[in-house]
Amino acid sequence: MPRREIILPELEIDEQPIVLSLWLVKRGGRVAAGDPVVEVLAGSATVDLPAPLDGVLAETLACEGDALIVGQRLAAIESGD
Repeated sequence: MPRREIILPELEIDEQPIVLSLWLVKRGGRVAAGDPVVEVLAGSATVDLPAPLDGVLAETLACEGDALIVGQRLAAIESGD
């Protein structure tokens, strides 16, 4: 079963800290590639991070309210293929 991670990318926002503000999909929920899965907050900017492939949100590795760092693993999506 293919598995890909959602990793916090380098944001073009200088505000720190970056905080996980909201899971838009709950663990076990189905997603399509490009669908927003998690919302992060950097200063006053909100950024939605998308699913890298169609599948199921198999694992969440951070909680709402957690401070994040660039490159941090946030979640894993498993494809049924």
